[in-house]
Amino acid sequence: MVMNHRGKVIAGGAVIGICVMAAGLWYSSRPRTPEPVPVGMSCDMGISAAKADRKTSAVSTQPSSNESLELSDAGSAGSGATAQPGPAPDGMVWISGGEFWMGADEFPDAQPWHRVVVNGFWMDKTEVTNEQFEQFVKATAYVTVAERTPRAEDFPGAPPENLVAGSVVFSPPDHPVKLNNHFQWWSYVKGADWRHPEGPTSRIDNRRKYPVVHIAYEDALAYAKWAEKRLPTEAEFEFAQRGGLDRKPYAWGDEFMPGGRHMANTFQGHFPDKNLQEDGHAAAAPVASFLPNAYGLYDMAGNVWEWTSDWYRHDYYRMLTAEGPLVRNPQGPADSFDPSEPGVKKKVHKGGSFLCTDQYCARYIAGGRGKGEPDTGTNHLGFRLVRDAESLRKGT
Repeated sequence: MVMNHRGKVIAGGAVIGICVMAAGLWYSSRPRTPEPVPVGMSCDMGISAAKADRKTSAVSTQPSSNESLELSDAGSAGSGATAQPGPAPDGMVWISGGEFWMGADEFPDAQPWHRVVVNGFWMDKTEVTNEQFEQFVKATAYVTVAERTPRAEDFPGAPPENLVAGSVVFSPPDHPVKLNNHFQWWSYVKGADWRHPEGPTSRIDNRRKYPVVHIAYEDALAYAKWAEKRLPTEAEFEFAQRGGLDRKPYAWGDEFMPGGRHMANTFQGHFPDKNLQEDGHAAAAPVASFLPNAYGLYDMAGNVWEWTSDWYRHDYYRMLTAEGPLVRNPQGPADSFDPSEPGVKKKVHKGGSFLCTDQYCARYIAGGRGKGEPDTGTNHLGFRLVRDAESLRKGT
């Protein structure tokens, strides 16, 4: 399907753009001036067929068997792995690093498969929670992007009534709709922010252990600096997500629901109007509600999307393969480019969310890539952090 991926609401000559990339569920909730609407992004409908045809597609996109990496076990990922350097920091686990195949059959921007090696690092077991983020805010008086009123000088021509603090919230219709108009299930909500996930009347008092959401990239960076950590690279996230498994479609193996058990918080039912909540959750779940992967990491698939430090380019994997047979510690491209949204810089999201479904977005699949403008958060976007062994030894 080909869809117009930039939606706009025009009121009184101003524009509030909610830009949704069907492949990555990307939104821009800030007021904008009118601009031409590009067309041509293929959405993820048909992913069910792609998964069913995995064996066929693997012939042309996966590495040949004689190139296959031999992964010794779920806790050690071959060449380059390093032993845990000391006691684990609170709430983190040691990811030993090593070589792995990075990529996915199902998504053009996650091809071709390529070999990557990453150094060892510590990683948060879970997404950063409301409780943890509140501690940061109390210590620093930090104000998130969603809580700030947009400045008139940044959006010339926008009437004052459109310059309101808020964020994008999933607001499903009560009936089936075609999946070619995302305004049918997304709304810009005045007063939505990390303290008010669905809008000003919602609270997090009973959601202390839920992942913090409505987090823009600079919000995540501010928290990371305070916590003396950093965001993971895309390669680090995917290495950790796979848990030592070699080119499996999911963070836990080959089957989406092994033995009929839900392994991640995703969307069940008919998207977007009927969520059956068969996994027990209509939206984000408390962290660690599902089994961890083999590295002891929770919610590396589903629940909420997570920021990485990499800029997004649709052709980045092709760029990496041109560098040689093995890429070490890739840090992402030097710039950002998405042909469906030229001129708009984006960062990579990983892991998928509670809204992922094979009807529309199945990027809970290991290797799936999301993307988003750095100044934009939503109610299904959060983050977790990593820490280098060297910085811990230095006491930083």
